[in-house]
Amino acid sequence: MPVVVLERLEHAVPVAKALVAGGLPAIELTLRTDVALDAIRAIADEVPEILVGAGTIVRPEQAAQAVAAGARFLVSPGATPALLAAMADTGLPFLPGTATVSEVLTVLEAGFTEMKFFPAEAAGGAAYLRSISAPVPDARFCPTGGITPATAPDYLALPNVGCVGGSWLTPPDALAAGDYERIADLARAAAAFRA
Repeated sequence: MPVVVLERLEHAVPVAKALVAGGLPAIELTLRTDVALDAIRAIADEVPEILVGAGTIVRPEQAAQAVAAGARFLVSPGATPALLAAMADTGLPFLPGTATVSEVLTVLEAGFTEMKFFPAEAAGGAAYLRSISAPVPDARFCPTGGITPATAPDYLALPNVGCVGGSWLTPPDALAAGDYERIADLARAAAAFRA
């Protein structure tokens, strides 16, 4: 899953098209910049072949804002009761963030089995997820945070991992240069991880 931070709105549509061309028909656009909601709107309007989602949902009101912009899924780095309720109220699929077993259990108790594991590398990496797969077999994860093309396959080999998120797919220098072919190439390489 490409985890994308866009500083400039004009990059939104070309980045989405490059990811699709590279075989990754989904994008998590983070709400870390002033253009994020407009970028989601542009991608939803102009690149219907990509599944556009909003990440870094950290305040309950952002869930509804993301939906209004055209997001089709939501991702948060953590999961407070208010944030869980706000994301659930949208009716969209979402990945609440977890980093500890207690947080995983809290999300499971709330009725959700799919979750984000963040910050993956700093919180124990693939070894951590492997170690909790037996005691909490119902939890499935999308780890993000510090994952690289070298470590992604280790995560994807785990039975409790459905996908990984990575910002390496849209490096800032490629965005600044408008090097969308490089982004498409990085997407092709990542798409091959599951092949």
